[in-house]
Amino acid sequence: MGTIQLRNVKKQFEKDVVIENLNLEIKDGSFTVLVGPSGCGKSTTLRMITGLDDPTDGEIYIDGQKVNDVTPGKRDIAMVFQNYALYPTMTVRQNISFGLENKKVPKEERDRRVKEICEIVGLTEYLDRKPSKLSGGQRQRVALARAMVKQPKVFLMDELLSNLDAKLRAQMRVELIELHKRLGTTFVYVTHDQTEAMSMADTIVLMKDGYIVQQSSPRELYNNPNCVYAAQFIGTPQMNVLRNVLSDGRMLGFRPERVLFEEPQVPHITIQVKVATKEMLGSEIIYSLSSRYGTLMAKSEYEIDSGTETKIYVPFTSMYLFDQNEKRVELDVGEQELIKRTFEK
Repeated sequence: MGTIQLRNVKKQFEKDVVIENLNLEIKDGSFTVLVGPSGCGKSTTLRMITGLDDPTDGEIYIDGQKVNDVTPGKRDIAMVFQNYALYPTMTVRQNISFGLENKKVPKEERDRRVKEICEIVGLTEYLDRKPSKLSGGQRQRVALARAMVKQPKVFLMDELLSNLDAKLRAQMRVELIELHKRLGTTFVYVTHDQTEAMSMADTIVLMKDGYIVQQSSPRELYNNPNCVYAAQFIGTPQMNVLRNVLSDGRMLGFRPERVLFEEPQVPHITIQVKVATKEMLGSEIIYSLSSRYGTLMAKSEYEIDSGTETKIYVPFTSMYLFDQNEKRVELDVGEQELIKRTFEK
């Protein structure tokens, strides 16, 4: 079992309160990703779970056991860092088995576990090499194997893929998803990269300024963000938010990929725009559009030249409404005609 609970957790460094009153539950066997910008508190949260940092206040539980006073080595967890922290003078085999030797695991059992884990992560043919003779992806696998061989309840990973190039990051994302399915263990992963969060997680914890903005599945976070911050953090390009359009101070949002260049047969708003720039991305094109409401972004298969003046259309079914405090509210069907007339002025 690998359930994690943080109850009313606070973390303060001298006078700087990084996290205040954080309540978080991570389900056993989940792949949970803590995501947010630098300084939001995600890595500090992870370090408190590992025991590398102590909470200033509050309680941390792993499988129902309070671990505030339990040392990192006795929490039955394994942490994998972005810098791998491999021993350069040891072979792959020695790096992976080192922790088991310290725990006095018999050699036969050590060898069995190392062989089994290396087959899973594809390191069998590299067992006698040293880290300097491995690629970045292979060193990543050694770090994972070293954690896996301990058979922990929880795997904790901090910005694990940030040192890899784009192609290898994509490959390692797939491998981590497959690894999680194979092990069935709780994975907690920290990143600032929304692509990593959306592609790997079954649960995303979006953080800002030391608190949780929204905790949900990737699909729920994308389709039903609870505020402007959540709406604009997820999605590339980020959601268009029109702030000074409605007289009551509420805001309208719509994702670039929902922008249409041909008038639909459903209720919609119409906006006059000029194509400022276009970026060809193969099957899709990203447009930067100048409008009376500022710069708007669109992502579409529809092709139109830069400098062209045209109209875009946004169906009401693709729109989001936020109140004056930037919280999501329902877009009432009865308001649609009023909003439509606002854009026709």
